[in-house]
Amino acid sequence: MLTFYPGAVEEIEGLGMRSRICASAIVAGVVSLAGATAPSSALAQTTPTQFDQSSDATAPLSPVRTDRSWRILRDRWTATDEKAYEDFITAIGESNCRTTDQCLKHAANVYRGSNPRGVNYFADCADLPYTLRGYFAWMNGLPFAFASAVAPNGYTRDVRYVASGNRIIEKAVVINWPGQQPMDGPDVLRRVSNYVSTAMYRYHPEEKRGLPADHYSSSVDPRSIRPGTNIYDPNGHVAVVYRVDPDGRIHYIDAHPDNSITRGVYGRKFVRARPTMGAGFKNWRPVQLVGATRAPDGSLVGGRYTYTQNSDLEDFSVDQYFGNGTQNKRQWQGASFAFNGQRLNYYDWVRTAVAGRNLVYDPLTETRNMMRGLCDDLTYRVYAVEEAVSGGINRKAQPSRLPQNIYGTSGEWETYSTPSRDARLKTSFVELRDEIARFVELVENGSERVKYTGTDVRADLLSVYRQEVVACSITYTNSAGAPVELGFDEVQNRLFDLSFDPYHCPERRWGATDPAELASCKDGSTKRAWYEAEQRLRNQTERTYDVRMDFSLAQLRSGAKGSGKISPPDIDVVGLLSSPASQIRADIEGTISQ
Repeated sequence: MLTFYPGAVEEIEGLGMRSRICASAIVAGVVSLAGATAPSSALAQTTPTQFDQSSDATAPLSPVRTDRSWRILRDRWTATDEKAYEDFITAIGESNCRTTDQCLKHAANVYRGSNPRGVNYFADCADLPYTLRGYFAWMNGLPFAFASAVAPNGYTRDVRYVASGNRIIEKAVVINWPGQQPMDGPDVLRRVSNYVSTAMYRYHPEEKRGLPADHYSSSVDPRSIRPGTNIYDPNGHVAVVYRVDPDGRIHYIDAHPDNSITRGVYGRKFVRARPTMGAGFKNWRPVQLVGATRAPDGSLVGGRYTYTQNSDLEDFSVDQYFGNGTQNKRQWQGASFAFNGQRLNYYDWVRTAVAGRNLVYDPLTETRNMMRGLCDDLTYRVYAVEEAVSGGINRKAQPSRLPQNIYGTSGEWETYSTPSRDARLKTSFVELRDEIARFVELVENGSERVKYTGTDVRADLLSVYRQEVVACSITYTNSAGAPVELGFDEVQNRLFDLSFDPYHCPERRWGATDPAELASCKDGSTKRAWYEAEQRLRNQTERTYDVRMDFSLAQLRSGAKGSGKISPPDIDVVGLLSSPASQIRADIEGTISQ
């Protein structure tokens, strides 16, 4: 059994849990900053140090495991290991697995035959990158470390959303000790789930305080943005890149509190934010186990971990924060982005830079791809609502107040509600309309950035839109157990009526307003009142983590500050394509100003 030596643990008010931000804590039984020791194989605390070289770097990598043991055979990850990790992530992403457990037991996982019997794997969004990285390291006998505690660089109620960012103050590392049993792989992954949160990604790219972060800000180019790259959204979400198309479209997988896995394409739902929040693309920082010795079985025992510094990383860059021109690090919002002399907005720059060439967009193909991505998102939402219904949450009484913040909380609400997921979905619908407006403007102005050979771009875009509308539908199960089919256009029409509240019936979760569809809903008058009062919150696409939201029903009804928007944004594509050119130009100018 692992032994824990507690250090100074501070409880962060408002988290609903104890947040480990230990200034001198000890993880799982090795030398602490206070000097205590434990001889067993353990997750060991580490301190900042420079990267050392080791003669063991080229040791052969052979089948490594017996049952659950994590035997370290290599002191570092080689380029071959990193390429194998990319292939592992791509295979998972291209599969049809829907939970972390399914993914790691799926035929797409070449290591599935080595999974110990009876082990189930779990990861939410923050855990997923660490779980996949740790699992691969375990299966291949590689070193692995992860941040186990952070300290905020300023006052906050929740280290996951602090505006001034965090610093890493404690790491847990896999080290085996002479004469002791190797680390237990599933136990390490379980501890990852216990310790890791999105707070571990929220740091300035050039943060010098504390320990080196597990990741670093990567250059935005074809070589650096690759399968296994992590994408951090400071609104409390993390994804893992699994494929990059030749045209720069970045495909990712992400996990959710209910353990579900979804897939998507990078876009405006991943916000750009102040550098202290650490938003954007992050690659794994190389680690090395130094000072270890070879045991009789060939594995490495003992030693300590070191980390490559930013200055020694070939593709470390802060361009995604401060622009790729003249950088003014005090004015990140004014950063400029350009490729081959062509100035671009941030998201166009990312895609162009990752493609490595100037892009010429096909408006019809782009629209089709965006709509198919939205259809996938709607399908994933079906699974999320089903999880809440399967858990019986909709049959429970409505709480007297909302959580302190509906987007960032813990417990039952975090697992089964969908305000963050729904906000990302709404943002994607807004993006669809805005991008179509932009394509029309570019075509009608004769821009070289689009490739269109037709004669009526509005009519052709409308035709593509209607084709995709017909091709997409979802089916949810109502309270009577009967299937209810909704087309893409029907969901779009009721998008801001979709309830994020897990205590509501599935009919309201899917925005039903027609009495015939609502007939099977068993919600009483209290839940009906809450559904109506939450409309302002449903109208907003922004995820506001810095706002206290533990509203009562009366406060929501009175329109309390922070309780949402009076009206939702415009997502009407058909109406847009029927608008005069002047209106489309106004829409584009509004989008640019935002």
